[in-house]
Amino acid sequence: MTSQYDVLGLGNAIVDVISMVDDDLLAREKLAKGGMMLIDEARTESLYKQMGSTSIISGGSAANTIVGAASFGAKTAFIGKVKADETGKAFAHDIRAIGVEFTTKPAQDGPATARCLIFVTPDGERTMNTFLGACQNLGPDDVDADLVRASAITYLEGYLWDPPAAKQAFVRASEIAHAAGRRVALTLSDQFCVDRYRAEFLELIRNKTVDILFANQHELKSLYETSDFDSAVAALRNEDILGAVTVSEKGSLVVTRGETLAVPAYPIQKLVDTTGAGDLYAAGFLAGLSRDQDLKTCAQLGALAASEVIQHVGARPQRSLAAMASENGLGV
Repeated sequence: MTSQYDVLGLGNAIVDVISMVDDDLLAREKLAKGGMMLIDEARTESLYKQMGSTSIISGGSAANTIVGAASFGAKTAFIGKVKADETGKAFAHDIRAIGVEFTTKPAQDGPATARCLIFVTPDGERTMNTFLGACQNLGPDDVDADLVRASAITYLEGYLWDPPAAKQAFVRASEIAHAAGRRVALTLSDQFCVDRYRAEFLELIRNKTVDILFANQHELKSLYETSDFDSAVAALRNEDILGAVTVSEKGSLVVTRGETLAVPAYPIQKLVDTTGAGDLYAAGFLAGLSRDQDLKTCAQLGALAASEVIQHVGARPQRSLAAMASENGLGV
């Protein structure tokens, strides 16, 4: 079946504010290292004052993935809610500049465009504190049915499961996609996100709302409430779903009912910032999958994209991923 778009992302439209900090600041502010916490506007302003020098880059998990897929040459689109403010305009400009279709109407009133304050410690770990702002008002009416039908794969971010109206948008997009014979992917996003919605995420998998699952090793163990990674992988295999599980510097596992395929990570010169590693892995994997590449190649494309993004600050690629794929003998 032909499609106008390879990958459509549905997620939080967020502008990232990134700062390099030491572990003492995390302890002082009682921030859970490596996690993502939802915060209100007052806490946002309080933490922002602690950040010092910052880099401001458009972000959002699914948006980062879609931008990454576009960098591979995939035809992409994104659905996400911003407010008609300066931050929202910046987000829209950034995502359209790379060629992503973004037509979601901005909110004219209500909370400001979302911001994620990202604290990066010397070990490259990122700790995120997110003010969802306008994202919370994304609802089913924002889901462009024609856009979903025209996309080979619709990609949904687990973070979107926090706001109630967004849940409805999430499910509506899946229903439209499946009715059109398309595939739906879900990323679990964050271990703490899984802790909040474990039963609901399992239901999405088991009732076939999603066909493809992205997770890292910590999220997968949290999903199945086990400290043993092999047991978590076995549980995922039994779900009869396509799973792509990242395992940090060891690479990733592609899990199906019939096999578990181990694919190594790409070597890097220096780890700078792990922000966006999972997002960009999904970008490469989906870019390959939407172009009918085999699963090993999909995982290699994901590993390549992740290796690029963790060597600089920010969650979006600074090099052409299509060029990198070509240099490494990987077709997209």
